[in-house]
Amino acid sequence: MKFYCLSGDPNKPCSILQFKGITFMLDCGLTAQTVLNFLPMPLVPSTRLDSLPGWMPRDFSDSQLERELKECCGRVFVDSTPEFQPPQSRIIDFSSVDVILISNYLCMLALPFVTEETGFKGMVYATEPTMQIGRMFLEELVENIEQTPRASFASRWKEFLHILPQPLSNCHRPRTWKHIYNLTAVKKSLSHIRMVGYNQKLDVYGSLTVMAVSSGYCLGSSNWVIDSGYEKIAYVSGSSTLTTHPRPMDQPALKNADVLILTGLTQTPTANPDSMLGELCMTVANTLRLGGNVLLPCYPSGVVYDLFECLSSHLDNSGMSTIPMFFISPVADNSLAYSNIFAEWLSTAKQNKVYLPEEPFPHAFLSRTGRLKHFKHIYSDGFSTDYRQPCVVFCSHPSLRFGDVILFMEMWGSSPLNTVIITGEDKPLQMKVVHCPIDTSLNFTQANKLIRDLKPGTLVLPESYLHPPIIDPARSDLVIDTDRPTIPYKRDEVHSLPLKRKLTPAGISTSLTEKLSPIEVRAGLSLATVTGELKVADNKYSIQ
Repeated sequence: MKFYCLSGDPNKPCSILQFKGITFMLDCGLTAQTVLNFLPMPLVPSTRLDSLPGWMPRDFSDSQLERELKECCGRVFVDSTPEFQPPQSRIIDFSSVDVILISNYLCMLALPFVTEETGFKGMVYATEPTMQIGRMFLEELVENIEQTPRASFASRWKEFLHILPQPLSNCHRPRTWKHIYNLTAVKKSLSHIRMVGYNQKLDVYGSLTVMAVSSGYCLGSSNWVIDSGYEKIAYVSGSSTLTTHPRPMDQPALKNADVLILTGLTQTPTANPDSMLGELCMTVANTLRLGGNVLLPCYPSGVVYDLFECLSSHLDNSGMSTIPMFFISPVADNSLAYSNIFAEWLSTAKQNKVYLPEEPFPHAFLSRTGRLKHFKHIYSDGFSTDYRQPCVVFCSHPSLRFGDVILFMEMWGSSPLNTVIITGEDKPLQMKVVHCPIDTSLNFTQANKLIRDLKPGTLVLPESYLHPPIIDPARSDLVIDTDRPTIPYKRDEVHSLPLKRKLTPAGISTSLTEKLSPIEVRAGLSLATVTGELKVADNKYSIQ
């Protein structure tokens, strides 16, 4: 059994598993780390960005390179449309992939890069919420970038990495980076998806079965079990044991696997989601009390639903129930609508509300009462009429490189009264920047307990999980510590996993069974010799 790692980001995984002649792709995540090397793409011309000086290495002259690179606050950025690094196709031909298993909607943003113009003819399996919300994420990403087109694309800088400052000099294979796909590619890639339910066993070419089980991370998120009848492989990605809005994690189905592939642990191991949520609510209330505005860059689904609920309640208790909240996204309408119709994918507490009947999330009530207003863009009809300050704005994109969030950063950035709550790096602005990372994925303590409970034969995981994080190297508790045989991996590595096929089921034809003469060798055990012809069809064995 072979395992290939195609991604350098454990939280945007993409890997290949080859077993019994079948090639699986486990997720196709698209990291946003590459876009952080590019300047933001404002909706309207920005004097601040346009006046940034060009950058050139000392004792070097190249007019094209100087036009492509700009310096801002001691760091050099590329002045061009952002580019992404899709899963690496150097070590595997995407046309040979038989099945793609999608864990959640955050792990499918590279799907069009994999399925379109690559000769892909396989099948993609995902739950209904993963597909529908994933569609929103894909469409939002495309629309956010296409609404601010650039006249030219920068490429010359990629030839001079050795003389560029960090972090540009550390970019991984920038010549393989690509501009975002279009909506046509999105539509075609989604046509490959077959929607599945939890605990539904799916036959894969008669050789294996795959089954999605709840991972507890977000609406429709899944872990996967691959079973041959004699060998079992569990793929755990983006899981959570916390009690939030999704259905709880199904752990029993993952127990006693021969191989456990683990990825998607928390990106903020030192931050407690509950305390971060409390800090966020207090920061918002304090900013509003002083007459400032609050900007929350976010994705159009997921934690944002919990933020609507907790923040509105906190503002009510703080006597600020008249403060408006705005949710701005090209897919805002669909996001709010879908979240309230996926009842069977929710936690028990949320499901019970459906049968009362009540909406499982309060944002439906907040929208009806005008407390939460949602728009596709800031230039959409009605926004200028409803907009008033102070207010709270949720909008994309969290990278702060494109989307309507750029205009709010430019508009509010000059006042220290305003606050932006982000999980990324500080920006060169006067407004307060507060980091409140809310990541409900498994932390290392929870992951170590999970491994002990699941008792896998072999553990396969990113090498980075075996070392403390770079920002806190003394924290030896922030690692996976297990006595199980462990195989760590890094990007572009190929590993042979210690899973040897020993048995496979075979049927015996009726005509042959009639000729058998079993002899009892001891109480309860009879044996018979068999002479026949072994036939193989559709990966199924029979003796005739």
